[in-house]
Amino acid sequence: MPASPLRIGVVGAGHFGRYHALKVAASARATLSGIADLDTERAKTLGWEAGAPDLALEALLHTSDAVIIAAPADTHHALAHAALTAGKHVLVEKPMAATLAEAEELGALAKARRLVLQVGHLERFSAAFQAMEGKVLNPLYIEATRIAPFKPRGTDVSVILDLMIHDLDLVLALVDSEIEGVDAIGGAVASQYEDIANARLRFRNGAVASITASRISPRTERRMRIFAQDRYLAADFAARKLTVIHRTEEDADVADAMPVPGVNGFSMEDVSWQDHDSLAAEHAAFAASILDGAPVLVDAAVGRRALAAALAVGRAMRESRDRMMASGLIAPPG
Repeated sequence: MPASPLRIGVVGAGHFGRYHALKVAASARATLSGIADLDTERAKTLGWEAGAPDLALEALLHTSDAVIIAAPADTHHALAHAALTAGKHVLVEKPMAATLAEAEELGALAKARRLVLQVGHLERFSAAFQAMEGKVLNPLYIEATRIAPFKPRGTDVSVILDLMIHDLDLVLALVDSEIEGVDAIGGAVASQYEDIANARLRFRNGAVASITASRISPRTERRMRIFAQDRYLAADFAARKLTVIHRTEEDADVADAMPVPGVNGFSMEDVSWQDHDSLAAEHAAFAASILDGAPVLVDAAVGRRALAAALAVGRAMRESRDRMMASGLIAPPG
């Protein structure tokens, strides 16, 4: 086990790689060992800002105990495989790989070498999700919306793998059941991949989730609503607010709960927070798993499950498009 502080290198000097690098540079438990990027000028610029050298990948692996991979999605598997093979712990951004076979290979490699492999599903570390997770059991219906204005960044994959995968992961964390069926629809508008998508997931235990993702919307919105037998939760990730309406008799000891106007037997609780750094929490968990032996919260199995759901949505979307073309509802491409 490496001595603290942990030497962490960042692979990828783009938009999110910059956030990772600056976060590592400010960490009390880690030092930034370097930046690697095929665009050497971009790596050098970020290195100046973060106070670390720009290095080739091989040199970065040699001088690091662990690496954070924030490169384009189609390079995640190859880079993570190289780092794990070199004996380095890895935090790889989502999606962890392009196929389930690749995801399984990374998981097996990390296990065989006794290395930490954490997948960057950042919302697992948000205050909203952590508050939700402790306040709901056995959801019946989940509705999630994640929309944002168009940006060229992230368009190397579909909106399913870019944005929707966040909510797919959260839904899978909340629903303790296997997916039984998926219906989906969407289309490419501003890029060569789907830019807008809606998926309906049916679980074996009867629960249902409806998830909408778009990267061509005029505004940014990140919300989730959860219906359970005894309560309703509404989370606004952007506004950092969670509202819970629940049966009064089951939560009479909640000091902040207020009666719901005009509704007998139910009360409402508002939870909000001003300062919560999800990325710092993700990094802290990564360091704790390496230095302290803490369980990996978002491990390879979690990353694989989210990827499997995303790929299932993609297949359902293609099947839906084929039916529409066969019926004449939409014209074939080209």
